[in-house]
Amino acid sequence: MNRRKFINAGSALTAGLIWTPKLSGAYHSDESNYKKPPYLKYNDTIGITSPAGFITKEAIAPAVQLIKDWGYKIKIGDTIGKRDFSFGGTDEERKNDFQQMLDDPNIKAILCARGGYGIVRFIDQLNWENFKKHPKWIIGFSDITVLHFHIHKHTKIASIHSKMINSFPDDWWKAEPIQRDTIISIKQALSGTKMNYEAIPNNSNKTGTANGILIGGNLKLIESMAGTASDITTDGKILFIEDTGEYLYSIDRMLWNLKRTGKLKKLAGLVVGGFRIKPDDPGEEFGRTLEQLVLEKVKLYDYPVCFDFPLGHQRANFAYKCGVMHRLQVQAGEVSLKEL
Repeated sequence: MNRRKFINAGSALTAGLIWTPKLSGAYHSDESNYKKPPYLKYNDTIGITSPAGFITKEAIAPAVQLIKDWGYKIKIGDTIGKRDFSFGGTDEERKNDFQQMLDDPNIKAILCARGGYGIVRFIDQLNWENFKKHPKWIIGFSDITVLHFHIHKHTKIASIHSKMINSFPDDWWKAEPIQRDTIISIKQALSGTKMNYEAIPNNSNKTGTANGILIGGNLKLIESMAGTASDITTDGKILFIEDTGEYLYSIDRMLWNLKRTGKLKKLAGLVVGGFRIKPDDPGEEFGRTLEQLVLEKVKLYDYPVCFDFPLGHQRANFAYKCGVMHRLQVQAGEVSLKEL
């Protein structure tokens, strides 16, 4: 794998910038309605909390030291080290810890310790009034998709889809380069670097160029939020999806949900990230690929679609700013997603 093709944060791509591309779709998001939290400065404080699954204080120690080495202070939440079966404390404890960090004016970003399951159990009880007045970056993926979508709908404040504390290496210098690059991308996103990513072209890609607000996350979570208070409108946006541990027939069902609820109809573009797919049971083969399932749902729509993008439940899972304008360019020899 060519690591250079996965990340080129902060530098301009040359291809496609010497001409004015035709943008796909007639539906465009209004970026003026969205707000970025302040980028972090030296000595700013990052809060670490477990709104979903449990994690120990010992497990987060290497990540805490690395973030301190970046020049930030750390506030460890009350849920770190707590456990209620699979959860990082009871629903009430996790809600209170997250709310306290939302309301603490000294905390400039909240980094979720891990995913798993659990945020939906208290999401509707959170109060976002202080957060709207004093925004801060919320960071994570997987179960944190619920937070990204809820924040996107109710506050129109940007957030960061990225790896979490449980993905930081125990020994930074023994980690693979791709793992270090993904962690460094979190620091870059928090410090204000304009993120710029490339992916290896897939023969199933649909070419085109589109501008739009970037939003997305775990496909199963997106499906489960349909019709709830965390559901969002995707018209004119660049949507990205990823998932893990699902059969192809289950992914097909989730994609039909997106199509039937109108989430695919008026997109600016679609980005398909990593999918760890369960092998079919013997004698129950589904007989289709992921690419075939996606293209079947979007064949009537005229917007770019790309596969194998470096996001999701995989090592190549970089930091992306949700709620921020991006340009997606999908060409035969080049695929890029650039923050505008």
